[in-house]
Amino acid sequence: MFHGATRRTFLGGLAGAGLMLPRRAGAAETVNLVLNWTPTADHAPYYYAKAQGWYEQAGIDLVIETGRGSGAAAQRVAAGGAQLGIADMATALLAKSRGSKLTAVMVVYANSPQGFYWLKSSGISGAKDFPGRSIGNPPGDASRLMWPAFAKKVGIDPASVRFVNVSPQAKIQALRSKTIDITSDFYNEHDLKMREFGADLGFLPWREIGLNPYGNSVIANDDFLAAKKDVVRNFVRVSQRAFAACVADIGPGLKALLASVSGLDEANQRDQWKRILELMRDPTTMQVALGAFNQDRLKEDYELVRTYFEDVRPLDPAKAATNEFLDTSIKFVGA
Repeated sequence: MFHGATRRTFLGGLAGAGLMLPRRAGAAETVNLVLNWTPTADHAPYYYAKAQGWYEQAGIDLVIETGRGSGAAAQRVAAGGAQLGIADMATALLAKSRGSKLTAVMVVYANSPQGFYWLKSSGISGAKDFPGRSIGNPPGDASRLMWPAFAKKVGIDPASVRFVNVSPQAKIQALRSKTIDITSDFYNEHDLKMREFGADLGFLPWREIGLNPYGNSVIANDDFLAAKKDVVRNFVRVSQRAFAACVADIGPGLKALLASVSGLDEANQRDQWKRILELMRDPTTMQVALGAFNQDRLKEDYELVRTYFEDVRPLDPAKAATNEFLDTSIKFVGA
């Protein structure tokens, strides 16, 4: 991804950026970060920065919590149970429009990671064959919340499928055993399913049908954001630095992740990270800043939410996300 002097210069710049982070005197601020799901490769940068002591150097005692879906993460942050969280941006926009006190401060997935998987041998060839079938995913899964948008986009009745509660770890087994017909999953896990099912695997990414809202983003509780702007700024900039370091070399990031989280296969996590790089890259993250939102895209995402969901209240999308805390010297640089 990086070659010779280019990579050395880039990492040297990151080191310099790290030295510029303000250090707090006295006790560090305890900050809870609730994840969207159980930790995997896309969360490696947070574990890496924590292991390196970067958050601590910036005055933050970071506590990382396992999540139960974007909807649950948004609710927890909005209620103040966690100061920061990770949630699908469309889910966050919907919550914000309904009065939830949260604001996105950094985008991780500039492209939607959502996709549906099925076995071709089941007779499904595409979305037109979904009616009458079962879709297995967890109750808080962002794709379940966003299902009405997908269904209407492909021209099927949103009520024509049956949802079955399946944990993230059980999706492949449920598909193999035909307990479910279809499952939703992030593109991160694509290689694992390819190895499991081979040519029998059917796959439809949402972005392929023109549904490409922003995906996972870092959200902050509005009251905490107003009272602790410096803490949020430091968290965002440390996280940018960690993501950029992992883009350059995921090895140390995976080492930190695997040291903190049991049950993960390193080879699978490396495959995931390659897919994550595709999801992180867009013109804004490459030209403005790693983690930056584009206001025109945010407006499009809000219109999508407003078009396909009920009880979406008037909202200025510019107030749902901000680039204020980003270090614009850190950009996504990668193949």
